[in-house]
Amino acid sequence: MPPTLLHSFASPAKESFRELVRADGVRVWDRDGKEYIDAMASLWYCQVGYGREQIIAAVADQMRRLTVYNTFDPWTSAVAEELAQAVVGRSPLADGRAFLCCSGSESVDTALKLARAVSQLKGENRQMILRRTRGYHGVNFGGTTAQGIEANREGWGDLVPHFVEIDPDNIESAATVFAEHGDQIAGVICEPLQGAGGVYPPTEGYLRRLRELCDRHGALLIFDEVISGFGRTGNWFASHTYDVTPDLITFAKGVTSGYQPLGGVICSRAVCDVLEADPAFILRHGYTYSGHPAACAAGLANIAIIEEENLVERANHIGRRFTTGFRALIDDGTIAGMRGDGAVWAAVLNEGADPIVIRDRMVDAGVIVRGIVDCIAFCPPLVIEDADIDRCIDVMAESIAD
Repeated sequence: MPPTLLHSFASPAKESFRELVRADGVRVWDRDGKEYIDAMASLWYCQVGYGREQIIAAVADQMRRLTVYNTFDPWTSAVAEELAQAVVGRSPLADGRAFLCCSGSESVDTALKLARAVSQLKGENRQMILRRTRGYHGVNFGGTTAQGIEANREGWGDLVPHFVEIDPDNIESAATVFAEHGDQIAGVICEPLQGAGGVYPPTEGYLRRLRELCDRHGALLIFDEVISGFGRTGNWFASHTYDVTPDLITFAKGVTSGYQPLGGVICSRAVCDVLEADPAFILRHGYTYSGHPAACAAGLANIAIIEEENLVERANHIGRRFTTGFRALIDDGTIAGMRGDGAVWAAVLNEGADPIVIRDRMVDAGVIVRGIVDCIAFCPPLVIEDADIDRCIDVMAESIAD
């Protein structure tokens, strides 16, 4: 009998799936007892690995005290306020504020709405949002429209109007659109390190010049850091790694290492000043579970582990270990190249190699990766040991050779 669950990014006609039953550290086990190294941290998010009692206990303790309550006016909770402070304080927007929600998709749609709201509050009517080819920004209506992955935009009918796509590497593409429509652009949404589109770090100077274009024309720069935040690129945020400060930062995934659903948007002080200017203005936006106490408790415990175990710096070590292995495979012709930063990398396959076939062979051999576009993507928990990194590389080489 077919499954009752309708699976994400899968054929609804598919009937057979691998059932996972246990996880610990960087490993997961299926119902047949097969063990896998999770070299993708599930979906780019489990920074601290699985089974961390510190997070589990923090969630349980919070639920015993205040299980759940909303943060709509007039309510708040200490744990939500503390989590917002912890996130904002580690970001490049340390004098700003954070809006909380439950996922990266909600974070993106929130940021898009805020960009337009700021324009409206300033007496302007900017509607246009620029998106980059290859960008992935979740699957809500705004984020689906903001997708730079064309296949993810297809099949839904009309999406949100006023989105324009720009080249992801050549800044002159953005400059041309700004020259023609600068006074109509509310914002630009951009992954500083593109993830699901194939793991592409920014080309030299691209983000800096994008910042300059936004400043010159009065648009907001939105960094989608759902993947790149919370230590993944060797700093708390990729904004630090690439030394470019946006106006809005979306986050999710690594903020709790996936132990609870949590996301949000960090707003710069300049954005907050606009939102706060008129006491009569009501931010008519929010989610039932925004600031969920248990999710916020998970976030605080997760951030504490990242700091206690120096996992932000560990990301750089992981990157060095992967690149050393990849260089050897490039030299012997096994792979064509590599892309990445910190602890998120892609091994670029030779022309004609099928990334899905390679991925499936690696999974059969006990290593979970993603096969996307022209590459095999790696984004392991930041607690992964060197021997497991080496095993991942060896399994990939063997799978390609087969």
